[in-house]
Order: sequence, then C-alpha cells, then structure tokens
Amino acid sequence: MSLQSKGKERATEPEITPEYLESLLQKARENARATQSSQNTIDLEAEEEDVIALKSEEHAQIVQLDPGALPRPYFTLGKRKDEPSSMRDPDVERAEQASAAYTVPAPPIPPPELTKSGKALTKRERKALKNQTAGPDWFDLRAPAEADLPRMHREVEALRLRNHLDPKRFYRKEEGEGKGIKGLPKYFAIGKFVTSDAPGSDNLPRSSRKRTLVDELVDDAEAKRYAKRKFEDLQAVRGAKGKKTLTDKNALRRPKW
Repeated sequence: MSLQSKGKERATEPEITPEYLESLLQKARENARATQSSQNTIDLEAEEEDVIALKSEEHAQIVQLDPGALPRPYFTLGKRKDEPSSMRDPDVERAEQASAAYTVPAPPIPPPELTKSGKALTKRERKALKNQTAGPDWFDLRAPAEADLPRMHREVEALRLRNHLDPKRFYRKEEGEGKGIKGLPKYFAIGKFVTSDAPGSDNLPRSSRKRTLVDELVDDAEAKRYAKRKFEDLQAVRGAKGKKTLTDKNALRRPKW
C-alpha cells in the first residue's frame, strides 16, 4: 500500500521547471515586501509621539520686529518737563492740505522808491531813509528834526529832573543825563493826552490844559511848594557861604595907611 501511495504522490507533484521556480521567487519577494512595509508602519506608529518634523531652512521665516511707518501721534510731549506739549488735529491737517492745493499767486514786486524829481533812490539814499525811523518793531518811530531838538531838550530835561520834584520817589539816572542835546536818544517822541468821548467832567477844560510838560510841572501846586522850599534851602546855603565876603574883599583893597 505504501509503495502504491508513494507512486501516486510522485505522479501528482508538478514538474520542477525554471518558470515554476521563478514564480516561487516572485511570491517570496512579494511576501517579503509586505512584511517589511507592515513592520515599518508599526515602527512609525510607535515613534510618532517622539518625532518632530522640521521644515527646511528655505521656508523658515523670522518674525519682523519693525512695524514700518506708523501714523503720527495725537499728542507730542516736549523734550523737557517745562516745555509745552503739542496736539495734532487730523481735521485741521486735512483742511490745510486741501487749501494748499490751491496755488496763491505771488505778491507783485513793489515799485521802486522815487525822489521828488522822479528818479530812483540810490543805495545810500535808501539807507538814509531807513535810518530815519526805528523800524517796524518800534512802529516806525521817527527821529525828531534837528530844528526841534532845542525845544524838545527842555521837555526831556524836565523829565530827567523829576527826582527833585518828588522827594518820595527815586528814579535811576539815565545814560545821556547831563550831556545836553547830545545826550538825547536818537528816536523819541513826546505825546499828548487825547480827549475821549466821555462826559465833559472827565476831560480837562481847555483853560486847564498846558502846551508843554514844563508848564504842567510849574502849575502843579504840590511840586511848586516843594520846589520853592528846595530853592529857599539852596539860597540859604549859598548865602551862608557868601556872607560878608564883599566886606572882606573891600577891606583887602583898602590901603593900610
């Protein structure tokens, strides 16, 4: 029985050919690939929590700290504590920008200054004309004419001697005091009170108004009393110094015989 069964098995076994061997190798390779892929999947799932995937350096970007151009702040504090702060108003800026769009024509060139004969002023003449006034900062105060200087010198000297008119006030000595007409300032003027539209009782009548400052000082009763007392004191001192001087002079002139 055994011999018969062995013979049957040998009869049923396929014939070993090169094609058959190649098919077996192909199946073995496929099984090996499947086993390797399943093993890699298991390993990746086990190490998934520990793996950190980093991007390539080409795509790495650093956050920029520079915000770029920012709008102006509404409040700008001064550099020091005592300096005032400035405030920006967007509405005002928009209005200024809108008005700047309209071009304003330049002012026309003023015509050249001419003399009485119609000729243009020279550079020296313009300089002399400019020196006649103190400038726009002093409201173009004009220098007085040379013919009026003697009269105005009396008025200025009366102001400079106000120390002797009021004993209860002290005034600092001026630079040009005691120098005569040469001590007068270059630009000055003497004004006067202008009557207002107030009732008549608030304004001085014409009979009480004086033409010059000296007349007003002389007419002042209190100043007159003080000036009279000072004059008497000075005369008393001078009289004491010169008492019997004429008699002594005449005595020296007389012959001794």
